[in-house]
Amino acid sequence: MLPLTEAEQRLLLRVARQALEERVGGDPSIASSSLPDTLCQPCGAFVTLHKAKRLRGCIGSIDLLAPLDETVRECAVAAALRDPRFEPVTPDELRALRIEISVLSPLVEASPDQVEVGRHGLLVSRGAQRGVLLPQVAVDWKWDRERFLEEACLKARLSADAWRSDAKLQTFTAQVFGEPSDLAFSSPHAA
Repeated sequence: MLPLTEAEQRLLLRVARQALEERVGGDPSIASSSLPDTLCQPCGAFVTLHKAKRLRGCIGSIDLLAPLDETVRECAVAAALRDPRFEPVTPDELRALRIEISVLSPLVEASPDQVEVGRHGLLVSRGAQRGVLLPQVAVDWKWDRERFLEEACLKARLSADAWRSDAKLQTFTAQVFGEPSDLAFSSPHAA
């Protein structure tokens, strides 16, 4: 699946933006366009929403069950309306939101010493408890490998040192791209 071309990235960003306009903005008149086969293959993805360079929502799916375009559409809406850390996005906020998409590679089981900060995202799990951190999170927070592993464990609601014993570690890479931060939307249909 990776890497997507610049044209495919723009199409996925348009899919996410249109989903937000339809569900949050109440504009059902947006026509969807046909997509290349590469964007219709099952793939995991996260959609992150920023407002004034601050996180406004982030939801994703690491499972390879749905086509990438559907995953992006669903995650964009979920990031706007169902991220439990934030109030739902309002129609008035749509123009100020910047969309970032992380398209994920398949998961690979890993040992702690195989985790590379800046390259790998991390899924830590034990039973039904799971915590996911994207590769850019460790870089943004300037974490070393051990801190990255601890934070992923905490996100899974495990002890910070669960990665040393019985937690399962899986890594993935991500192709991350987004709308320009200075993008001005002249209309709800801007692409």
